[in-house]
Amino acid sequence: MEKILFIVNPIAGKGRGAKCVDKIKKYLDTTHFVPEFAFTEHSGHATQLASEGVSQGMNIVVAVGGDGTVNETACGLIGTQTALGIIPNGSGDGLALHLGIPRNILGAIRAINKGKAVLCDSGIVEGHRFFCTTGVGFDAKVACDYAMAGKRGIKTYIAKAMEDWKNFKPAHYIITTEDMKIEIDAMLVTVGNANQWGNRCHIAPTASLTDGLLEITIVKPISLLQTPDLLVKLFGYKAYNSEHIIHLRGNRITIQRDGGLEAHYDGEAIMLPPTINIVCCPKSIYMWC
Repeated sequence: MEKILFIVNPIAGKGRGAKCVDKIKKYLDTTHFVPEFAFTEHSGHATQLASEGVSQGMNIVVAVGGDGTVNETACGLIGTQTALGIIPNGSGDGLALHLGIPRNILGAIRAINKGKAVLCDSGIVEGHRFFCTTGVGFDAKVACDYAMAGKRGIKTYIAKAMEDWKNFKPAHYIITTEDMKIEIDAMLVTVGNANQWGNRCHIAPTASLTDGLLEITIVKPISLLQTPDLLVKLFGYKAYNSEHIIHLRGNRITIQRDGGLEAHYDGEAIMLPPTINIVCCPKSIYMWC
């Protein structure tokens, strides 16, 4: 029997997080798992609960919530033998989708019942751990404005993105890896451990959680008329076919920029200095999928 702790964000998904518990109790394979439950009460609480779960001998700790809850929970499991599970309940759910975990509760529970532990990579951007993506530029600006909107959900995110697009100006970047250096004007620079921002928008389509590398995606300046074609390619898993995108890979990455301090990690808004250091941490966390 494996001990499994569910860390539930009760307000995730407009309150759907708390409603997951009854379904977990009903559909979890209790011939294989012994479940326990804990509920987050404030920012950072999931990391504390996950660390306590490790000390209590949990084999798996499952984040029930959105990308923020997943990130916090995973941070408490770094370097341990306890695996991260996910029941996605947010507006993006990028890491869960990369792992093939369904966004519906029953599908996610069934994935836990059939899952196994896989040793995966994570990343660090200026001291902040990320598991899906980090980035600067347009997506970071949207993340910051979304965080200040006071209202969550995909509709709010899209509204902020459309509003920001009207006045957004490309910035100049110098991007350095252990193998190369590139200087370019760009709309955004995303560094992916996983292959997408969320909602199946594949900004880094060939990113792998197990190769010890991060995928760098540079979106060059584009016009409003060119945007629909780019979006079709991003959602169609064909970003590499876009003339507006450059892809690189690296283990240690430095990004220098001349405009804006906004950044994000796993969708969480943050302000960082003009020069940003990012590193891949190979085989640093087990994920249950």
